[in-house]
Amino acid sequence: MRKVYSCDPDTARGRLFPEEESAFRSCFQRDRDRIIHCSAFRRLKHKTQVFVEHEGDFYRTRLTHSIEVAQVARTIAGALGLNIDLTEAVALAHDLGHTPFGHTGEDALDELMQPYGGFDHNAQTVRIVTALERHYAEFDGLNLTWDTLEGIAKHNGPVEGPIPYALAECNAQIDLELHTHASAEAQVAALADDVAYNNHDLHDGLRAGLFTEGDIAHLPIVSEAYAEVDRLYPDTDAYRRRHEALRRVFGAMVSDLIDTSRANLKGSGASSAQDIRELGRPVIAFSPEMWAKLHEIRDFLFKNMYRAPSVMAQRARVTEALKELFPIYMNDPRLLPQRWQDQEETLHDEAEIARLVADYIAGMTDRYALQQHARLTGTDVLRDVAKSVLS
Repeated sequence: MRKVYSCDPDTARGRLFPEEESAFRSCFQRDRDRIIHCSAFRRLKHKTQVFVEHEGDFYRTRLTHSIEVAQVARTIAGALGLNIDLTEAVALAHDLGHTPFGHTGEDALDELMQPYGGFDHNAQTVRIVTALERHYAEFDGLNLTWDTLEGIAKHNGPVEGPIPYALAECNAQIDLELHTHASAEAQVAALADDVAYNNHDLHDGLRAGLFTEGDIAHLPIVSEAYAEVDRLYPDTDAYRRRHEALRRVFGAMVSDLIDTSRANLKGSGASSAQDIRELGRPVIAFSPEMWAKLHEIRDFLFKNMYRAPSVMAQRARVTEALKELFPIYMNDPRLLPQRWQDQEETLHDEAEIARLVADYIAGMTDRYALQQHARLTGTDVLRDVAKSVLS
């Protein structure tokens, strides 16, 4: 049953460019579908989550991660009586602005863009859905509802301090009330992200051999999950044992998030979605006990996965590749594809050219970035990384 503090598509704040509403889809369903069909969403298939995309077909990519986040978010939203379609739309869109090579690529592009306003993947997502997707005759972007745009911009909380230029441009057109929290639906999408990556990074790290079941046996939640599986299925094989245990880790996180958030929502006194935004604190949250356990798991993953020597070797080289690509395009925009060259001819200063180049590089997949780097520099990054790992 829909709760009074959920977002109602019948009272959504509308779109920047008015459109006739669909006869068979709510406005939030339409937003979700536009996100799924946009070019940036498809490119997530070949963008890094943790492992560079070419390293194996079994590891999560940015696309499979986004799908898992959306699944978790739908489940939580349904249990809390929130709008499932809006929650799913924000969850599916939340990583559209990621560069090739994940956070490593983002850090490299942010460093390169410091003279021109920096780079932030969340702000870039807003830029994609409001300007860079160009499939519709009547507008740039996807013309999403205010509610979905707000959720994308603020799902991690109010935007404080200097506003990234990519977000500031959108906010100048449509006030997203950046000083407040987002809807409960967007807050669900944010923490569904935490649930998904904590769970699937354990899966992927084990599969990659970066650590073993013995290495994670001491971790909170994990140790209890393995103990329960061993009690219930003492004769199961190692592969099934792992999956049975990790799905219990997944379930423990989701259950805690639902129970804690349900109590927070009940105690908030909110009687509308706007009340949620103006509370001054998030209402979707893990319990303090679960949050502490997740921090311990994150610390383990940071040390043993995100900073593992083999992962760091890949990151160092692909970072160098992006840092080499950026000045090449800046010095000769004629190397850009024709459609991007046409845009460059309308720009007025170096900052605008830099932002065009950043848009182009940020939109690349892992493999395309490496292909373009090889074409323009004559250097095979993957071969060099393999040599460094073997030496």
